[in-house]
Amino acid sequence: MPYVEREHETPSDPRSLEAYALAYKEQLEARHYATQSVQYKYASLGWFIEWCHERGIDRIEQITRPVLQRYQRHLYHAISRSGKPLSVASQRNRLSAVRTWFKFLMRENLILYNPASELELPKPEKRLPKHTLTVEEAELVLTQPDLDTDAGVRDRAILETLYSTGIRRQEVINLTKPDINAGAGVIAVRQGKGKKDRFVPIGERALLWIEKYLDDVRPQHALPSSPDNVFLDETGKELDPHKVSRAVKKYVKQARIDKVGSCHLFRHTMATLMLENGADIRFIQQILGHAMLSTTEIYTHVAIHKLKEIHSATHPARLNRTEGQSGEGEATAEALFEALDAEAQDDEEE
Repeated sequence: MPYVEREHETPSDPRSLEAYALAYKEQLEARHYATQSVQYKYASLGWFIEWCHERGIDRIEQITRPVLQRYQRHLYHAISRSGKPLSVASQRNRLSAVRTWFKFLMRENLILYNPASELELPKPEKRLPKHTLTVEEAELVLTQPDLDTDAGVRDRAILETLYSTGIRRQEVINLTKPDINAGAGVIAVRQGKGKKDRFVPIGERALLWIEKYLDDVRPQHALPSSPDNVFLDETGKELDPHKVSRAVKKYVKQARIDKVGSCHLFRHTMATLMLENGADIRFIQQILGHAMLSTTEIYTHVAIHKLKEIHSATHPARLNRTEGQSGEGEATAEALFEALDAEAQDDEEE
């Protein structure tokens, strides 16, 4: 990531693009933005500034609306490290950082006009999760860690926690021993996304695996200098997020269920299965820590086959048809749902 590694360096020229970017970063920190959010916004500005330098743009007054439009087109055609085009979400995030940067510069009277004031972000995609697990598939993944090893017991406890609570990867890494209330069956998620705290229910089985890890494994690796995090690596340090993702992805692959995913796969799975079993979507919103209900509503689309079962069992057209028509009716219903789903996608694209 550009500039993140050099974030402690002070630009020699106070009017350089780097100096203005650093001032913006310091303002975000002063407003207590989450560390990850600050780093990503700062890195996004770094990508933009490098793009500017490559085109001979070194001063803030050289950045005009046409320049920003060129940058937006550049992002549309850009290729990520994985060799694929940048997602719409990535394009939006990078442009959003630039837009809020200029808003900051205008508010601080560092520029005379804001060239990004009318910059329109790409329309966000309404994408469904690629995969969710069935109950049987989830249980199969949970059995993959080698319980004869310390890492295996720890990973099983992590998988159980992810599946039971639906918390995010960083939230499970940040979990500390005082955050676990086994008696009440809840955990406290501290400083989750948006730096918000919340309580999340956790199942008895997940608590038993955490207890086993804390009793049998963690003491073998914890050092006097170790953090209070529940889960530690083999050297007694806080877990690396990327290593956690790779481990979970490995267990999903080992299960041979023809699905891919990592920590977020269990988040999607928990929400979808709870919705299918009758949980109110507002309760799921609270558990997941979504600020807006619209974010949670994605799972109503994921659970469409459950809605189809309910429709088939309760709609008058099914109740009134004769036995001999059942096969044809089911095929017609299937086609109707496919047509409605396609129509909904067309409406979203418009």
